[in-house]
Amino acid sequence: MTETTVSTLTPPRAARRGWAGQAGRSALPVLTVLAAIVVAWYLAAVWMNAPWVRDQAARAGETVTTGQLLRATMAQERPVLPAPHQVAAALWEGVTGQSVTSKRSLVRHGWITLSATLAGFALGSAAGILLAVGIVHSRVMDLSIMPWAVASQTIPILAIAPMVIVVLASVGVTGLLPKALISAWLSFFPVLVGMVKGLRAPDPMQFDLMRSWNANGGQVLRFLRFPSSLPWLFASLKVAIAAALVGTIVGELPAGATQGLGARLLSGSYYGQTIQIWSALFAAAILAAGLVWLIGAVARLTLRRMGLAR
Repeated sequence: MTETTVSTLTPPRAARRGWAGQAGRSALPVLTVLAAIVVAWYLAAVWMNAPWVRDQAARAGETVTTGQLLRATMAQERPVLPAPHQVAAALWEGVTGQSVTSKRSLVRHGWITLSATLAGFALGSAAGILLAVGIVHSRVMDLSIMPWAVASQTIPILAIAPMVIVVLASVGVTGLLPKALISAWLSFFPVLVGMVKGLRAPDPMQFDLMRSWNANGGQVLRFLRFPSSLPWLFASLKVAIAAALVGTIVGELPAGATQGLGARLLSGSYYGQTIQIWSALFAAAILAAGLVWLIGAVARLTLRRMGLAR
């Protein structure tokens, strides 16, 4: 291999430094905001946990120094606001320090919540896509279905979830399906709105071109409407998967569930285990972020292969 070929295949040193500098510049704002949040969190933990420390010291007739106050507020078993390191330790313990089959394992509870989330997301997405196709092709459906779809999202999910759980339990349906239905209730609407927008995205000239080719409605949908709707579809799927996770957790609360991240939140609130509550919240947030990232990765790959993105 000649020196010219090697220099062609290997990025110049200046270019590599430029890429590293660009990555550092893009990460700097994120790290700055993260550091500010952590500092504010620690200050809030000291402020909210300090009254209990002072009260305990007053009962014992002791005086608390500033250093003792800071250490005590950072190490309470049931703090009003856990410190970041306490939440991180509980999260690490719940993920790596427990057997997957343990009732305290966040992996086990996360999988139970994830399974219902994916089932509800699939149901909601399918319903949203099918309704969007019907709305685009039928003015009757557009005038009748869309207003009801909008109205369905004005009803608080906390009011619907207990009704769904109780009604389905009365007919012997328990477990994953009730939670999946609640999850689907929240996830179908973003997909419906995004898909309707996407299916109507092509220009009138493109529809005229399809008519000049004597294409029928199914061909227009397959070769024009659906490919044009993919950017809107993937954007709405990111919103829908996060909403589906929220719906699943809400569905785990009304019936006093013993499994799932919602159950961890519920048991933590019963026994005043704030660290457990916050670790379950962060586990849910990490799970949601992972699901959104996965859909984003699929979207980039799909749109790049179709020539719709770089």
